[in-house]
Amino acid sequence: MTSRDPVTLIGGGSVSDDDIALALARAPLLVAADGGAGPALAAGHVPHAVIGDFDSLSPDLLAQIPEDRRFHIAEQDSTDFDKALRSTQTPLVLAVGFLGRRLDHQLAALNVLVRHADRACILIGRSEIVLHLPPKFGIALDAGDPVSLFPMQPVTGRSTGLDWPIDGLHFAPGARIGTSNRASGGTVDIAMDGPGMVAMFPRAALDAAIRSLGPVPLATGR
Repeated sequence: MTSRDPVTLIGGGSVSDDDIALALARAPLLVAADGGAGPALAAGHVPHAVIGDFDSLSPDLLAQIPEDRRFHIAEQDSTDFDKALRSTQTPLVLAVGFLGRRLDHQLAALNVLVRHADRACILIGRSEIVLHLPPKFGIALDAGDPVSLFPMQPVTGRSTGLDWPIDGLHFAPGARIGTSNRASGGTVDIAMDGPGMVAMFPRAALDAAIRSLGPVPLATGR
């Protein structure tokens, strides 16, 4: 599926009507990853597309999706989030329903962010947002805002605007991570030497993160 506008992608994990409304206000085209069609329909939205292997959709729910909006991908070697993200060409994906509930699904979602590092995608959780850091990233944050950096593979980088700069540090799974850093106030600039770093910011910084990822129109701004 191709869209010149941002897309809201909904999964079957922990998601509220407020989460859906928050994303749709910024990315009005709704796509569901398999079982994400359930919470979308419950909130009164028929997805523009449903992508996945359909093993999480009951026949009753599937019947509510027009046939030309069903995109069945039968292979079982990837998650429905992976299937939906790689099959949706858009400037930005705001993903809800992929954090919370099952920990294995959350870890799988982080893996997908790194595997598709070329895609601009923000996971929206109850209290935080999560994204894969591009080579250069700058975001306006309040002093004291938490910034956590979790490497999914060995990676190095540099930063300004953090209480504890990352310059000269070697991050890696099972070794150094960057949990609970803090913004000093103003702009946090992070430059990564390669892919693999997942960053977590406060949910209130969503619009700032969207602006940082590119020129995407916003209904509201921070």
